[in-house]
Amino acid sequence: MDREEVLNILKESGALLTGHFLLTSGKHSDKYIQCAQVLKYPEYTERLVAGVVKQLKGNYDLVVGPAIGGIIVAYEFARQLKVPALFTERENGEMALRRGFEIPEGANTLVVEDVITTGGSVKEVIDIVRANGAVVNDVAVLVDRSAGKAKFDGANLTSLLQTNIQTYETDKCPLCKGDVSIIKPGSRSKK
Repeated sequence: MDREEVLNILKESGALLTGHFLLTSGKHSDKYIQCAQVLKYPEYTERLVAGVVKQLKGNYDLVVGPAIGGIIVAYEFARQLKVPALFTERENGEMALRRGFEIPEGANTLVVEDVITTGGSVKEVIDIVRANGAVVNDVAVLVDRSAGKAKFDGANLTSLLQTNIQTYETDKCPLCKGDVSIIKPGSRSKK
């Protein structure tokens, strides 16, 4: 899958947005990728995940992703890899493994997410997986907004699309200076 094909899918599904956005990091941006819009289409999700799976070199026992964005992505990665899928979720503001999910000690685990900017949620998932005695050598995401800058403590990052969408500190945001209304589209707030 080439970059243009991925961008076309994101545009066709309404996932690639322009405007004035407040990101989870607290920064502002004029572009936002709302993967929930593309993940509502199973055929697009299957194609996008297949594009990442083709790049992976490891063998996995398990796939884990963070709620909310990582649930559908984890399921589709696991379906294609023919392994179980789990997800973590926030409990009292902290990422946790719930619902009776267990991560077997020594399991070679693929951690996945829809979109990363700083990779904060992915890092929390990695910590949980490793705390359970499992191994994380690889992280896979559909969209890497960090343009390869996000690092995951020894785990390799594979993405379908790398992009470096411009972000601004609140006090330096040209959209704020232009009095453009701001939208907070993400699923969580900065701690």
